[in-house]
Amino acid sequence: MRTTVGWQADRTGDALRRVPLERRDLRADDVAVRVDYCGVCHSDLHALRRAGRETPLVPGHEFTGVVTEAGSGVTRFAVGDAVAVGNIVDSCGVCPMCRRGQENFCHEFPTLTYDGTDRHDGTPTLGGYAREYVVGEGFAYPLPAGLDPAAAAPLLCAGITVWEPLRALGVGPGTRVAVAGLGGLGHLAVKLAVALGAETTVLSRTAEKAGDARRLGAHDLIVSTDEARLSAARDRFDVVVDTIAVPHDLGPYLKLVALDGTLSVVGHLGPVTVSMTDLLVGRKKLGSAGSGGRPATAAMLEFCAAHDVTADVEVVPSKQVNDVLERLGRNDVRYRFVLDLADLS
Repeated sequence: MRTTVGWQADRTGDALRRVPLERRDLRADDVAVRVDYCGVCHSDLHALRRAGRETPLVPGHEFTGVVTEAGSGVTRFAVGDAVAVGNIVDSCGVCPMCRRGQENFCHEFPTLTYDGTDRHDGTPTLGGYAREYVVGEGFAYPLPAGLDPAAAAPLLCAGITVWEPLRALGVGPGTRVAVAGLGGLGHLAVKLAVALGAETTVLSRTAEKAGDARRLGAHDLIVSTDEARLSAARDRFDVVVDTIAVPHDLGPYLKLVALDGTLSVVGHLGPVTVSMTDLLVGRKKLGSAGSGGRPATAAMLEFCAAHDVTADVEVVPSKQVNDVLERLGRNDVRYRFVLDLADLS
C-alpha cells in the first residue's frame, strides 16, 4: 500500500481532520495523481452530514493534478502530465450504458470517487481532499493546456452535470435557454450555454444577480417572483436548466418552456409533483441528467479550453476546509470553493 495524507471525518457531525491515508499499490492500468486542486461540492456537505454514517469519509470528487507514477500497462499518460478526475472512477464496462459511453448510468452503478466500493478489492474509495489519488487511466482525463487547474477542477462535477443536458438537448445557435438558479451549477450552465451560441437568460429570485448574469454572458435576467415578467416569458425557452438545489414547484418553470421544449432538473433530485396539464399544453418534456460518461467529459474539457470556460472560484488552503464547509452550508460563496492541497505536502 501507498501512504498519503488527507482530510477525513470519522462519522456524522465530525470535523474533518488531517490524517494519514492508504492508497492501493498501482495496478497495471493505474496512474498516481498528485492532487493540486479539489473543488468543494454541495454533495460533499450532504455526505458529511448524512445521518447515521459510522465509517470514515474523505470527500472530494472534482480535482486536477499531475501524474507522478504510471502502471506498467498505462498508454495514455506519462509522469508529469496534467490530468483531471471527476466523480466516477470505474464502472462495469459491459452493460448497454457503459458500451454507449454513459458510464454515469452504469447498470451496476458506477464506482464513485469517494464513499464508494472498489470493484476489484472491495475497499472503500477515499476522495480528493488528499495529496494523492490512485485511479485507472480510463477515468482520468488530460487537462488541456490553457485551462487554469484550480478553476477547471469544478468542471469535473458541476460542469459536466450541466454540459450533459445542454448537449443532449441540442443547445446551440438559435436555441433559447433559461437557467434557473445562479450558483455552482447555474453559473457554469450560463457560461456553457452562451459559449454554445444560445440566447441565454437567468431566472433568479431577486434582481441582485443581474450584474453577475451579464458578466457571465447572459442576455437577460428574469426575477422568478415577478408575475408579469413570467407571464410575458410563457412558452419562450427551448430548454430550461433547473439547478435549484432545494424542493420547489416546477409548474412556473414548465410554463416558460416552449412547444416541444424541455425542463431539465439537475439541482434537486428528490421527489417532485408535476401537473400533467403543465406538460400536456405545449407537448413539453420533463427530464434530468447526472454527471457524464467518459466521451462527454473529455469533449467538455476540450470545448472549455477552446472557449475559455472555467468556474468562478475562491481558492482556499485545504487547512481551512472546515471553515469552507461552514460557509458553503450558508451559501457564502460565488460560485465554487476550491481547496489548494499544497499545504498537505
